[in-house]
Amino acid sequence: MRKFNIRKVLDGLTAGSSSASQQPPPPQHASGTREPEIQETLQSEHFQLCKTVRHGFPYQPSALAFDPVQKILAVGTQTGALRLFGRPGVECYCQHDSGAAVIQLQFLINEGALVSALADDTLHLWNLRQKRPAILHSLKFCRERVTFCHLPFQSKWLYVGTERGNIHIVNVESFTLSGYVIMWNKAIELSSKSHPGPVVHISDNPMDEGKLLIGFESGTVVLWDLKSKKADYRYTYDEAIHSVAWHHEGKQFICSHSDGTLTTWNVRSPAKPVQTITPHGKQLKDGKKPEPCKPILKVEFKTTRSGEPFIILSGGLSYDTVGRRPCLTVMHGKSTAVLEMDYSIVDFLTLCETPYPNDFQEPYAVVVLLEKDLVLIDLAQNGYPIFENPYPLSIHESPVTCCEYFADCPVDLIPALYSVGARQKRQGYSKKEWPINGGNWGLGAQSYPEIIITGHADGSIKFWDASAITLQVLYKLKTSKVFEKSRNKDDRPNTDIVDEDPYAIQIISWCPESRMLCIAGVSAHVIIYRFSKQEVITEVIPMLEVRLLYEINDMESPEVEQAPPLPTPVGGANPQPIPPQSHPSTSSSSSDGLRDNVPCLKVKSSPLKQSPGYQTELVIQLVWVGGEPPQQITSLAVNSSYGLAVFGNCNGIALVDYLQKAVLLNLGTIELYGSNDPYRREPRSPRKSRQPSGGLCDISEGTVVPEDRCKSPTSAKMSRKLSLPTDLKPDLDIKDNSFSRSRSSSVTSIDKETREAISALHFCETFTRKADSSPSPCLWVGTTLGTVLVIALNLPPGGEQRLLQPVIVSPSGTILRLKGAILRMAFLDTTGCLVPPAYESWREHNVPEEKDEKEKLKKRRPVSVSPSSSQEISENQYAVICSEKQAKVISLPTQNCAYKQNITETSFVLRGDIVALSNSICLACFCANGHIMTFSLPSLRPLLDVYYLPLTNMRIARTFCFTNNGQALYLVSPTEIQRLTYSQETCENLQEMLGELFTPVETPEAPNRGFFKGLFGGGAQSLDREELFGESSSGKASRSLAQHIPGPGGIEGVKGAASGVVGELARARLALDERGQKLGDLEERTAAMLSSADAFSKHAHEMMLKYKDKKWYQF
Repeated sequence: MRKFNIRKVLDGLTAGSSSASQQPPPPQHASGTREPEIQETLQSEHFQLCKTVRHGFPYQPSALAFDPVQKILAVGTQTGALRLFGRPGVECYCQHDSGAAVIQLQFLINEGALVSALADDTLHLWNLRQKRPAILHSLKFCRERVTFCHLPFQSKWLYVGTERGNIHIVNVESFTLSGYVIMWNKAIELSSKSHPGPVVHISDNPMDEGKLLIGFESGTVVLWDLKSKKADYRYTYDEAIHSVAWHHEGKQFICSHSDGTLTTWNVRSPAKPVQTITPHGKQLKDGKKPEPCKPILKVEFKTTRSGEPFIILSGGLSYDTVGRRPCLTVMHGKSTAVLEMDYSIVDFLTLCETPYPNDFQEPYAVVVLLEKDLVLIDLAQNGYPIFENPYPLSIHESPVTCCEYFADCPVDLIPALYSVGARQKRQGYSKKEWPINGGNWGLGAQSYPEIIITGHADGSIKFWDASAITLQVLYKLKTSKVFEKSRNKDDRPNTDIVDEDPYAIQIISWCPESRMLCIAGVSAHVIIYRFSKQEVITEVIPMLEVRLLYEINDMESPEVEQAPPLPTPVGGANPQPIPPQSHPSTSSSSSDGLRDNVPCLKVKSSPLKQSPGYQTELVIQLVWVGGEPPQQITSLAVNSSYGLAVFGNCNGIALVDYLQKAVLLNLGTIELYGSNDPYRREPRSPRKSRQPSGGLCDISEGTVVPEDRCKSPTSAKMSRKLSLPTDLKPDLDIKDNSFSRSRSSSVTSIDKETREAISALHFCETFTRKADSSPSPCLWVGTTLGTVLVIALNLPPGGEQRLLQPVIVSPSGTILRLKGAILRMAFLDTTGCLVPPAYESWREHNVPEEKDEKEKLKKRRPVSVSPSSSQEISENQYAVICSEKQAKVISLPTQNCAYKQNITETSFVLRGDIVALSNSICLACFCANGHIMTFSLPSLRPLLDVYYLPLTNMRIARTFCFTNNGQALYLVSPTEIQRLTYSQETCENLQEMLGELFTPVETPEAPNRGFFKGLFGGGAQSLDREELFGESSSGKASRSLAQHIPGPGGIEGVKGAASGVVGELARARLALDERGQKLGDLEERTAAMLSSADAFSKHAHEMMLKYKDKKWYQF
């Protein structure tokens, strides 16, 4: 343990810190009082950054594979990602470095390995026998494009078809090419004048491994004899082929074609198909051909012992079914079931009881990979119900617009949320257990509860159990329930603040201890929720309408032209100069037709049935003012102990008492300053023109939000100016006035408007003014111009008095300044421990109140050493304030700056959180330049600075968040959450926590050939592929055809950019392991060379004995 005082603040500055600026500590203030020394336990070796797990649906999926013995499912994507799924809770994410699309996946069944084929013509062999799969070998084709791969069961020879129509053979053990090649011109008839097109299918005859069926895109199919190296049969059809499937007896196969037809062929009758059907074609009279349909993209032919075979296909719908959803068709005997899907089908696979292709397949389910979902259909039950999906693949059910992460929650929270969420489950699923159940769970070393909350574009909120690196949905809340739904476009005159998704969630404020939830939506609405286990019917939904104005003049007549400039805006001693227009208005328009006093959404007037879970306590809406829509809310906070909620935007701030359903404060931002405003500003009237909407749901790939509307400080910062307009420079005699915050994210620069948005809000019990001798409840307000203002709260006593007497609110006059917009505030006690905001523990409100009087008084339960009114003056506190540019620790009540750290000069902080780690606390920051940094508290020593991820789109900015115990997350794609850790301890334990993909399982016995089949040779014919494809018989492949690249997967690597000594040790350990492995390889090679030399010596001796007595002409 080291002690740090003010003279040794930045002793631990790392030399390589690229973003944190190195500067001397600020001078001691003139008061002469030294800051008390606080022991700081966190050191740089406590930190290490690495990705932990990725949850959600694989974004832009492109390939699918299943191991029927290990029961593991693999999904490849267009961005080169690989996701592996076993039993619920066993998931794994891997990434190909090239980022090329995965075109095909092939398991080495029950071998713990997987081959991936990529669009850049590389093949990769993945080792799945380790917790973090790695590539063992890669093979890059240089002259040909790979189009199709096939690996027969229990074979080590992989067939690779190419765009030129050739087939190459790869040894999957050494990942080298065989000299055996099937050339397209040998496969097709010599009389054919045209090229047959790329290879679209390869499979061996289930009953004869020596016969290979090759499908060419043009419609030609060839049965190739591997031993005689010639074609046995050629089958031709006029339409292009998309897929081919065998009957398990090897006497018939089915082809699917581009005109929506299926052709069935007898192997020995190549002249014409036995049967041609168009499953979705209209049968015309007079024996004419059915009308052509859309292509059948894939067909599978699966047999059963006790009944008709299953023919399963995707595509093939009639062209006149415009607007019909994509379908999977299941043909079983005479019945045909058409199963509609919500999204287009990428691929599907039939799950069968046996891995052997020459046995009755006994299909029991179909896995359908859709563009945005994974569906599993039960083939054994009537009606083909789907299985309930246990994986967390519904994150994107509606686009995610914001998320929050809470680690170390109260232990009773997850069971409470689960119990109310269990009632929401849909009915009608298959009664069977989820069949993809391979792998084993890891040993969860982390025992603390973790909850992730996601807000969505449709106004829904989902609570997820994220404990021990898993993810499971607990409960879903629909916030739009309190509003009237518009039936048609003409019926929605007020929602045009946004063009679509008027209920989208922008900000979530949640108190885990009291379970109070507060949300802000895109239509400038705030809803406060209480948690209850009882169902209630709310006769009238409580609601407030708030009129937040920007200007401080022309209150009565917004249409008057701009007032003459005032030297300083007046806030006066009166804290509420705005006329009290906070109670529900009559929703009218002004006399000249401009919309005025009208909210954007209409609250339901009929009684609302509220199920157990989160129930509406109060709806607050900002209203239109003089034809101008309300500005979107930029910050939000709720406090259960005080019974207050507060929100702000670029017009001002509103403080609401949700117990008394009253607005306590409704001020423009400028009025918060009173006469202390450091800026020279001019009042203005509302703009006449309607602003374009700043949609919230545009956090799709690569989009940047239009910046005309005011947004939260971390939502729209892509185009920035590096200095404020000159008329905005603060007139203060301090050195911190080189701001780099653009106001263009709020308003247009043409008007030179000076809107200052509220960017951070924090309820706390601390020293409000310099002269205070004891802490008291107050609200700290941070703005986008780097100002922190303090509002004092005078709360009535608890119990019934709290509901009768008013809460008195008054600006304190305390103003603090930082560079850049304020992002986060927190408070430390005199020992350096975090002082949490006061809260009231959760209790059930919807029960008769008898014994509750005592409980009502149990407010503000201290969690750490919480300050109380009996504290002496020496018991000071520290305010920790983080802005886009810097962090400051302010000593209270003196308001002296104890410590300061300029976090970044050239970039800006997107997210800053004060978090607990290793029984201490630190400040964690994520910058727009991709750096993740942590700083000790209170001294703000840099502890970690790692380049992790540049800000590539607004989705990352909106969703990145840190939480306690070294956890963090962000939305890595529109459908996936990436979790990471900055804790060295978690990085070390991660290996144990990850699940095992591979488990030792015995391969099922091969099907019994039967007496007669064995006698007459009717069973499966085996083939010595080694003899055919090995170097001794087929020679070496051309070196220029493909390049072998050894992979890094021999040893489970230490992934993640490590910082400090731990990283160096890990790298050294890895180097030693690699060296050990290389020495082992060298030893094996030496032994092999010795044995080879010995064999050569024996062979030479035998040759000498054989020929020693022969004359030269007898040779």
